[in-house]
Amino acid sequence: MMKTMLVIISLFGALTSQAVVAAYHQRDDVQNFIAEMVEQYGFDKNHLTELMSKVEKQTTAIEAIARPAEGKPWKEYRPIFLTKKRIQKGVEFWRQHYDELTRAENDYGVPAEIIVAIIGVETFYGRRAGNYSVLDALTTLGFDYPLENTTKERQQSREIFFRKELKEYLLMSREEKVDPRSLKGSYAGAMGMPQFISSSFRAYAVDYDGDGKRDLWTSTADAIGSVANYFKRHGWVKGKPIVARAQVTNKARELGSKDMKPHTSIKNFKQQGAVPLQSFADNELATLLELDGSKGSEYWLGLNNFYVITRYNHSPLYAMAVYQLGQAVATEYFASR
Repeated sequence: MMKTMLVIISLFGALTSQAVVAAYHQRDDVQNFIAEMVEQYGFDKNHLTELMSKVEKQTTAIEAIARPAEGKPWKEYRPIFLTKKRIQKGVEFWRQHYDELTRAENDYGVPAEIIVAIIGVETFYGRRAGNYSVLDALTTLGFDYPLENTTKERQQSREIFFRKELKEYLLMSREEKVDPRSLKGSYAGAMGMPQFISSSFRAYAVDYDGDGKRDLWTSTADAIGSVANYFKRHGWVKGKPIVARAQVTNKARELGSKDMKPHTSIKNFKQQGAVPLQSFADNELATLLELDGSKGSEYWLGLNNFYVITRYNHSPLYAMAVYQLGQAVATEYFASR
C-alpha cells in the first residue's frame, strides 16, 4: 500500500511539475517576449498574457523535431515520397486544379508539376496538413527547444528562429484577422497545404482566388499561387533546367559540395570529369551532389532552379524528392491525356 501511495505521489508530482513548466505566461523569458511585442508592435499586454496562459506544451513536437526525415539516407528517404499512390494522387490533383495550375505557370513561370510536387511532398495534396495548434507548437519550440542530440549553440539558434516565427505568427494573425488559437499546422508550426512558416506566409502568400483573404488551408487556388510566387521570388527562371544525373570519374568526386548554390560552370565540371547525362549550356553554373542511392552513390549536377527548390527546404534530399515526384506525376499525367 505504501509503495502504491509513493507511486501516486510521484506521478502527481511529475504532472504538477509539467503543469508549472507549461504555464508559459509565468516564465521570465515569455514575459520578456510579451513586453517586446507590446513595445515594438503595439500588442495589448493583457491579451498576450491571457493567450500565452492557455498554451499547452507540445512534447511530441519536441520529439518529432529531433528526428527529421531529412536525416535518412537517400535510399530510405526517396521511397517515402516516390510511391504509386502519391504519383496517382498528383495526377488527380493536376486534373482537378488544371485551370489554377495553368494560370500559375503562366503568371510565375513555375512548371505545374513542381507546384504539384511541393504540395504532394508537404501534405499529400492537402490531406496531411497537421493537427498541432500553431501557437502551441511555436511557443514550445521557441522556449523549450530540445538540447538532447544537439549543441547548446544550436539549441539557442533554433530557439531564436522559432521565437521569431512566433512573432511573425502573431503579426500574421492580426493582419489576417484570425484567432491565433484557431490555426492548425505541423509540429514545427508550418501551415496549410504548402506548409508555409509564418514569415513565409507574410512575405509570399497570395490571394489567388480573389476572395479578399489569403487562405492556405481550404483554398487550393491560394496554395497553388503562393507556392508559385515563393519560387519566382526566390529566383526561379522559366524554362531553365533543374538537375541531371552525372557520370563522374574518381577524381571528380572530390568536387562534391554541401553548398547547394551553383558555383562552377558545366564546362569546368566536364573538364574535371563530371559530365551531365543530358545537354546543358557550358556556361550554366551547377553544384555536384552525391546521394546514397539503393545501388550505391548517385551523382547529380544541380543548377539554379534546383537551388531554388532548396530555398523551400534546405535539404538536397527534399529538393530531389520534389523534382523526381514532379517528373513522375508529369509523365503519368501526359500519358493519360
